[in-house]
This record gives sequence, structure tokens and C-alpha cells, in this order.
Amino acid sequence: MLPPLEELQGRKPIARRLRTLAGAGLGYLRLGQPTSTLSGGEAQRLKLATFLESPEAGGRRLFLFDEPTTGLHMSDIDLLYRTLRRLVQAGHGVVLVEHNLDLIARVDWIVELGPGGGVHGGRLLWSGPLEPFLDTVESPTADELRGYLRWPRPGE
Repeated sequence: MLPPLEELQGRKPIARRLRTLAGAGLGYLRLGQPTSTLSGGEAQRLKLATFLESPEAGGRRLFLFDEPTTGLHMSDIDLLYRTLRRLVQAGHGVVLVEHNLDLIARVDWIVELGPGGGVHGGRLLWSGPLEPFLDTVESPTADELRGYLRWPRPGE
């Protein structure tokens, strides 16, 4: 586990980097932990934290994440969301492939592909903001999200 930040008083560069890691939902990692032991989501969040610490190249970026919340505690998902929101507010684009309903419920734009997975998918079912998606779309994702948010089904 990362050391408590209070122990690092007087070492501002280290404390700042560790705060960035914690903000990306990686506060539980051990210092010196081999990167080969990280999950795919952890590796993505580590790259995100690295970018946030040293965004050398100017300009806007497009960040693509594949299930970055896998294995995260709800509080770490909230930290990750706030970090992703910072990217958007700085003018960057963020695209998530995600199944975590808590995170999906907070996005600005949903792209729903389907109607199923694999050979049964691949068609664009929806592209737009959350509220109209919940009010009109019939899909497993919309149904799950409605239940999670206690949102009435269309026509109710």
C-alpha cells in the first residue's frame, strides 16, 4: 500500500505523484510492486497517472479505456471518475468501454452497440446523452441502468 501522505511532508514531488496515483484509484498498490503483477485496468490507470504527472506534449488527447473499473472498490471508482472528469474539463476526450453501472450513470454520452455480443452485435443502437437513452432505448444496458437508477421504463 502507498505510504500515508503525512509521512512524506517535505518531499512534495513524491507526495504529489502518490496523490496522483491515489486519484486514479491506485492508492492500494505497494511501492516497488512489479508492473507485471498489475491487471489490465490497473495498467491503464497507471498510464493515466503518468500522463497527469507529466503531460509534456501539448494539445488535446483522446484517451481510450477498456473496463478501467474492473476490480475497483466503489470509492476508487469515484476517484477514477473525478480524474477522468478532470481530463474532459481540460479539453481531452475520454472513451470508455465499461459495464460498471455507477460509472455509466455519470457519462456525458452513451454509445450502445448490439443487440447482442460477438456475431450478434456490432450495430449502433444508440449514440447520445443519458436521459434520452433511458427514456427510449430497449436494450439490456438500458434495462440494467434503469433498474440501477430506479428510472421508469418507457411508457410507464
